[in-house]
Amino acid sequence: MTEPLFRDEPYLRSCEATVTAVSNNGLVILDRTCFYPTGGGQPGDSGSFELENGGKLKVINTLYGETKDVIAHQLAECETPPQVGERLIAHLDWQRRYKHMRVHTALHLLSVVLPYPVTGGQISEGTGRLDFDIPEATLDKEELTAKLQALVEEDHPVTFEWITEDELNANPDLVKTMSVKPPTGSGRVRLIRIGEHVDLQPCGGTHVSHSNEIGRLRISKLEKKGRQNRRVRIELED
Repeated sequence: MTEPLFRDEPYLRSCEATVTAVSNNGLVILDRTCFYPTGGGQPGDSGSFELENGGKLKVINTLYGETKDVIAHQLAECETPPQVGERLIAHLDWQRRYKHMRVHTALHLLSVVLPYPVTGGQISEGTGRLDFDIPEATLDKEELTAKLQALVEEDHPVTFEWITEDELNANPDLVKTMSVKPPTGSGRVRLIRIGEHVDLQPCGGTHVSHSNEIGRLRISKLEKKGRQNRRVRIELED
């Protein structure tokens, strides 16, 4: 198992860890990590490993192993993996991760501005999108941008809490995404709350602590992807 430090401490930029396994294709598994693995539309983190001898290894991606309780770090092809049992310090590419966090929280707010079922989504460095099931929609980029920016600037706290899977099943309206289901099987589900009553939905990703950290953004593109499918793209302005 890998302890997912990012779940409780999304601002953690580095951590000490021990190598517990190395696969034939260069995937390194640690006993704990601050690196987020690809999932829920959010890309896996990148960064580096600092070895005890002073050497550094480049990490180009992070993903789940064969099970969700194992997190694997993918090294660049030129790197020689560390040995099992070796101690190291994992350093996150913080600038990239922080943009993911800002975009991810902004997409949650976008689902408030457009309160329709979400059929898909994707986060990247400084940009992101959500697909909505909207019948015969006429959307205006400037109007949506103004509403979204207003929510950002209200500086709502962003927190997380846990409920049981039974509680989630009893409150199905908490789930906005039609294509991505909340991770289940552990007996509990993590919720992200924005403000007191702005938004509450299941999510395993990383987020900023207050909405104003998102900064200036805009709706960059509106696309019609089907009779009722509308794709809305956002972009951070810095």
